[in-house]
Amino acid sequence: MRTFASFVGLIALALGVHAQTAATAVATKSFHPWQSATPAGTAEAYFTNLKSGDTIETPFLLKFGLSGGWGLAPISKPMGGKSGHHHLLVNRDLPLDFKAALPFNEQYIHFGKGQMETVLTLAPGIYTLRMLLADDKHLPHFVYSKPLKVTVIKKNETDPNTLVSKGIALQVAGVEVKTPFRVQFHASGLNVAHAVQQEKDTGHFRLTVVSKAGPVAEMDFTEGQTETWLAPPAGDYTLKLEFLDNLNPKQALAGAVSTAVRVQP
Repeated sequence: MRTFASFVGLIALALGVHAQTAATAVATKSFHPWQSATPAGTAEAYFTNLKSGDTIETPFLLKFGLSGGWGLAPISKPMGGKSGHHHLLVNRDLPLDFKAALPFNEQYIHFGKGQMETVLTLAPGIYTLRMLLADDKHLPHFVYSKPLKVTVIKKNETDPNTLVSKGIALQVAGVEVKTPFRVQFHASGLNVAHAVQQEKDTGHFRLTVVSKAGPVAEMDFTEGQTETWLAPPAGDYTLKLEFLDNLNPKQALAGAVSTAVRVQP
């Protein structure tokens, strides 16, 4: 006859197996067949609307992205794995010690809410900028951008708040593409997070791919990803991007955007 203790042990074992199975299911979540693996060596944080050698006036709305399957996660609820939040380094090299937390000052600007942009208010001068991803404890990941040199020629009296409005954007390199091709997402005035964090006022991207022949591919980027690579069959497609509330996935936090692409044979 089984003792009460052994019975409790069996229950605990069963619950443990169930939890392990659930965790494995999440960890092994498969891509849609039209999604392509990220090219090797492309894990990086990057600028999307500024390149080295550019001349700008400030205030300037700077936008940035994240590749290699990494996703954004606000620091309020720690997430492991391939997740983190952006940092902008101003006139600073990469840290020599990646096991030390990044400081908080004007040369290390943190985006711990899951932001994908910031307004630069730099005075006229020459600057070196770099993006760096770090975890919830501000410990750097080996995910960063190349240094970018930019010249600020003028600082205007524009109110920085007028440069930011809530919305999303979808970017593909051309109307006609060959597979695999990169699709980049951007959220302005919005915060990106893992859906499981259940963080208020955050969301995640959903991409819907519709072909003229009829098939529809719907992809939810619930782990804070801000881009994907696609490899659908040759043909004409419409890509539709949405930004869904992490607390209520049936609710959109911004208007959807769409673009048409033709995939060449």
